[in-house]
Amino acid sequence: MVGLKAGVTNDFPKDKTAILMVHFGTTFDDTRAITIDAINEKAKHIFSGVRVEEAYTSRIIINRLKKRGISKPTPQEALLRLAADGYTHVIVQGTNVIDGIESEVLRNDAKLMSPFFKEIRVGRPLLYSVEDCEKVVGILSLRYKDATEKNGAVVLIGHGTSTPANAIYSQMDYMFTANGSPAFHVATVEGYPTLETTIERLKTARNKKVTLVPFMFVAGDHARNDIDGEMREELTTAGFTVSTILEGLGQIPDIQDIYIEHIKEAFAAPILDAVKQKSTYIQENL
Repeated sequence: MVGLKAGVTNDFPKDKTAILMVHFGTTFDDTRAITIDAINEKAKHIFSGVRVEEAYTSRIIINRLKKRGISKPTPQEALLRLAADGYTHVIVQGTNVIDGIESEVLRNDAKLMSPFFKEIRVGRPLLYSVEDCEKVVGILSLRYKDATEKNGAVVLIGHGTSTPANAIYSQMDYMFTANGSPAFHVATVEGYPTLETTIERLKTARNKKVTLVPFMFVAGDHARNDIDGEMREELTTAGFTVSTILEGLGQIPDIQDIYIEHIKEAFAAPILDAVKQKSTYIQENL
């Protein structure tokens, strides 16, 4: 396929292939421009000659934007438009951080729309493999290392989920320490680790300063209300000097590149479900 870089090979017909970038969405114009719009444009540049469209999954955000005259389709609506325009092959790439509920819903949407296409492949979220996690640990450790000087600590705040995928936050917390950055911690708004458990660790380490950073693709409502509001206040009450960096993961070029790599992986080969992975393993080891 013309325009694909880094040696991606596939059998997708260029003129009938599209990429659908799927985002939870945000109503904040400033952060949308440097996260969602930025990665959409990067995908268009990297996969030149392939149509790139976007969709939002949050109905609340879609409705709020609609009242302002900004129209964003859902994944199903965007896929139906692509099918109507004659596209037969689609890579669906979400900007989810973990393989939680949003990723499950996205895969279900793609499966529901599969009769309209010859093939739909869904790319993986940011933190899927151990290698993905190690990359992100390295990127963030370097980016925010100055905040850990003079007895400071960085607390990355993720959203959290009710599924077992929430365990990835604890894995990331462990990996920061294992990779030589013990002053980095991961907490969540709606999952585990909680801010309360993290505060106890900060006290044990005798940290005095804490920098809160969203561990989310977009620094939107949660970042401005929960992180820079309630969580900052709770840490201040606990005796820490608190600052915030309202920066979404999506505005970090190296993080964007991991999503791009996941698109390339989806182009190169279908992503197998658990049953197919087990079958392949058995066949390879007969």
